[in-house]
Amino acid sequence: MRILNLYCGIGGNRKLWPSDDIEVTAVEMNPEIAKIYQDFFPNDKVIVADAHKYLLEHYKEFDFIWSSPPCPTHSDIRRCGVHKGQYAAKYPDMKLYEEIILLKHFSKCPFVVENVVGYYDPLITPFEAHRHYFWSDFIIGKINLNEDRVHNEIIGSKPVYGFDLNKYQVDNKRKILRNLVSPKLGLHVFNCAFKEKQQTL
Repeated sequence: MRILNLYCGIGGNRKLWPSDDIEVTAVEMNPEIAKIYQDFFPNDKVIVADAHKYLLEHYKEFDFIWSSPPCPTHSDIRRCGVHKGQYAAKYPDMKLYEEIILLKHFSKCPFVVENVVGYYDPLITPFEAHRHYFWSDFIIGKINLNEDRVHNEIIGSKPVYGFDLNKYQVDNKRKILRNLVSPKLGLHVFNCAFKEKQQTL
């Protein structure tokens, strides 16, 4: 099974996927973060590139696609920060919806686009599970992971979900770790697509 893992970060969503019978191509723009991903997943093919562009050019080549476009312009943290004068207001990055629409209408394989629960009503109705929105062509059931404290207490010098960044000379380790999708959530979504008998949409 050929899997495309876009905006892969250091691979939280990927960690618990089965290792047998899958070939993962991971795309990450930041070469330092891509190197860390490669260290954790040496058998995956890692490409340093613009994931949005890569998706458009290669979506037909895979059996499953996971995309996690950047979330800051959609998050409630941005809205609160603007009202408090901490951040400047920004247009929501509509590449999120470009990818959802592209995959919904042209993908021949199962796909999922993941993002945070936003500060506005989503323009396309998603599934919601554990503080995340998921847009997909298969049903994603709710899951309670009881991991809120893990996420809220993240600091850059302590491992999170088994990812230890202490040996890496990379900026903003806390942000990198906070951007992780819980491996259990990543496995849950994977299972909804393949291992469990779910109704497709």
